[in-house]
Amino acid sequence: MPARAYVNGQYMALSEAAVHVEDRGLQFADSLYEVAAVLNGRLFDWQPHLQRLRRGAAALFFDGLPTDGVLTGIARRLVADSRLPDALLYIQVTRGAARRDHLFPRDVRPTLVMTIRGFDFAQRISQQSRGISVISLPDQRWARCDIKTTGLLPAVLAKQEAKAAGAFEAMFVANDGTVTEGSSTNMYMVNGDGAIITHPLSARILPGVARATLLKLARDNHIPVFERPFTLADAKSAPELFLTSTTAPVLPIVRVDADPIGQGQPGPVAARLAGLLWDEIERQTNWRV
Repeated sequence: MPARAYVNGQYMALSEAAVHVEDRGLQFADSLYEVAAVLNGRLFDWQPHLQRLRRGAAALFFDGLPTDGVLTGIARRLVADSRLPDALLYIQVTRGAARRDHLFPRDVRPTLVMTIRGFDFAQRISQQSRGISVISLPDQRWARCDIKTTGLLPAVLAKQEAKAAGAFEAMFVANDGTVTEGSSTNMYMVNGDGAIITHPLSARILPGVARATLLKLARDNHIPVFERPFTLADAKSAPELFLTSTTAPVLPIVRVDADPIGQGQPGPVAARLAGLLWDEIERQTNWRV
């Protein structure tokens, strides 16, 4: 089942895909991206991904982004051509290719890239049952983490440091001790009353698509949610922690640095939320755990 790509109007094998050497995505990280889940051959939470892409394009003053209908058509053709039942669809939009200059170029059309490759979502089921570990690191990213740009070097370094420590993820901690998010995930704490606490939307965190879906499911099922900051000390003393992302739906965190969380095993709130999210995935895609 081949990985496929689309680049500026052309469909091809992923191995053949390329962009101009002076593309501003390469030169300046002057670009946005999205990663959407494909389960059972169907896109999950697709419209929120498009909405976030539009918001980012407006924030970066991108012109000429194709319509949602065009983007959806490209995505669906890639899914069909790949014949991959479970996959990740990657979208990248750059300001375009032009002579290297910090100023925005004139009369340049955006570069649009989409790729699709297989992904095993079922691997997350065993991780949900045993939990994962994370390490805490200083948050050294830029001040607009709410825009999903490809300027990810601090996140890349943090993720690599987590891997070297035998952990799944890095938890970013701001100078004031506040937990912001993970290197590629949103973070949540459960308090003693079983309520979910997560950093409020701001320029400090990405407005995760999985985050929005999870919080809606929690509220719809009468699980209290408080969007407010919490500290690393709060997190380490909490009965439960967990994270979410498109590629990691509700993974319980059982250790932060050298410290066990709660009883050192996944807790009931994360387990309930995982079940709710799998149910939502099944509702949208017919994919079953």
